Amino acid sequence: MESSTYAAEANVEATHWWFVGRRRLFSNLLSKLDISPDATVLDVGSSTGTNLRLLKGLGYRQVTGLDMSPEAIEYCREKGLGVVLPGDVCRLQFEDEAFSFVFATDIIEHVDDDLLALREIARVLKDGGQVIFTVPAFRSLWGLQDEVSHHKRRYRKQELIEKLEAAGFVVDSSFYFNYVLFVPIWLARQLIRVFRVQLTSENVVNTGVINRLLTCIFLFDITTAPWLRPPFGVSVLAVARKATPGGV
Repeated sequence: MESSTYAAEANVEATHWWFVGRRRLFSNLLSKLDISPDATVLDVGSSTGTNLRLLKGLGYRQVTGLDMSPEAIEYCREKGLGVVLPGDVCRLQFEDEAFSFVFATDIIEHVDDDLLALREIARVLKDGGQVIFTVPAFRSLWGLQDEVSHHKRRYRKQELIEKLEAAGFVVDSSFYFNYVLFVPIWLARQLIRVFRVQLTSENVVNTGVINRLLTCIFLFDITTAPWLRPPFGVSVLAVARKATPGGV
């Protein structure tokens, strides 16, 4: 991402409706997956620390963050969010089967070879180990945030599932989320494009009142999306596990 985008995210990730709601979604999933607080956890693409904030709050004790950006790593250090190492998801520096659980949220859309990145994540994951993946959805939603974040692509759910399976994962569940705001976000991005609005990040378009309103809407969204399974959304989430030898 661009430096200004990291700065904008670092300033808002603790309270912004998107990050708050997404952490709630992940927290709910972690509870259902029954990931032990003593599990070895890797957060790939830690950025300015939103997942690390969640893991620290839930009491996970063996967490390693990873990011390519020195700026992102410094933001995490300043916030006291634990160890974040410099590294590339396509060339992970860890030994095979080093982790029991991996967060790979909004990371593979940043790399040229997403299948290589997925295979690297599978390599460092123990047999049967679990991963939560998220990616941005639907090319029609391409906008300012994709550009300032240096995204390479957006995904459909089936496309993500097929790539995960090709990389050696078994997909246990998948669904779109942020579906309630799909149309407003699509419209906003068209207006930003038409009127050539200059922003460092979409995250700065916010006020206290808007943030409280969107937090309520998004919490409803992430509560209903896992069982409603809407046919569209701004993002796709998949819970997967590394296939064990013999396919068991």
